[in-house]
Amino acid sequence: MDRLVYLASAGAKQLLHRQETIAHNLANANTTGFRADLDAFRAVPVQGPGQGTRVFVAESTPSFDSTPGTLQATGRNLDVAIEGEGFLAVESRDGSEAYTRAGSLDVGVDGTLRTRGGLAVQGDGGPITIPENARITIGRDGTVSAVAGGNSKSVNVVGRIKLVNPPTASLVKGGDGLLRSVDGSAASADPAVKVVDGTLEGSNVNTIDALVGMIAVARQFETQMRLMTSAEQNARDANKLLSTNG
Repeated sequence: MDRLVYLASAGAKQLLHRQETIAHNLANANTTGFRADLDAFRAVPVQGPGQGTRVFVAESTPSFDSTPGTLQATGRNLDVAIEGEGFLAVESRDGSEAYTRAGSLDVGVDGTLRTRGGLAVQGDGGPITIPENARITIGRDGTVSAVAGGNSKSVNVVGRIKLVNPPTASLVKGGDGLLRSVDGSAASADPAVKVVDGTLEGSNVNTIDALVGMIAVARQFETQMRLMTSAEQNARDANKLLSTNG
C-alpha cells in the first residue's frame, strides 16, 4: 500500500504538469515558428528515511519537436521563413544570442531590424540598421538590401541576417520560446541555410494529437485517483481486521 500511495499521488501530480505542457502547445497552435514542447515521465527513487522501494514519477520537457511547420505565403517583404533546417539569430532580452524560426520582421523606431516581439535581429557584425524611408528586400542567403526612395537602381546592402543550424540536441528551449545553446555559446553562421521571403512558417503543433493527449491525460488522472481511493479503502479494511483480531 505504501508504494501504491506514492506512485498514485506522484503520478497524479505529474499528469497535471503534462496537461499544462499540452495546453501550452495548444495555445500556440497559431504562433509563427512555434516549436511544440515534448514531455516525458521518469521514475525517481524517494530519498530519505523509509523503505528503499518507494519511488515517484517526475514530468519533464527534455526537448522540443523540431519538425518544420507549414509555410504560408504572405507577400510581405519583411516576412521570411527558413527553408529546411536552421534558425534566425536574435538578441534576447538578457542580451544573449538566441534562435527562432519566427521570421515576421519589422523596423524598430531606432531603425534596427527586429522581430515582431521587439528582439533585434543579429547580422554578421551585430544588429542590422535600416536607413530611414528605405524599401527593404531580403535575399535567400539573408542579405538585407535597402532601396532608397523610388530609385530602384540605388540599392545598398545594409547587412546579412545571421542564419545558423546547430544540432537540435545542443539547443534548449527557454520559457520565452527562444532556443539557446546548452553551453551558452553562440552558434556559427551557416551559409547553407536559406530563407524564403514573403513567407512565414506556421506552428508545428498538431492540434488533433494535442487534443487526444488532453483526453488521455484526463483519463490517466482519473485512474490515479481511483488507485488512491483503493489504497484508502484497503487501509480501512486492514484496520477493521486488526481491530477485530485485537
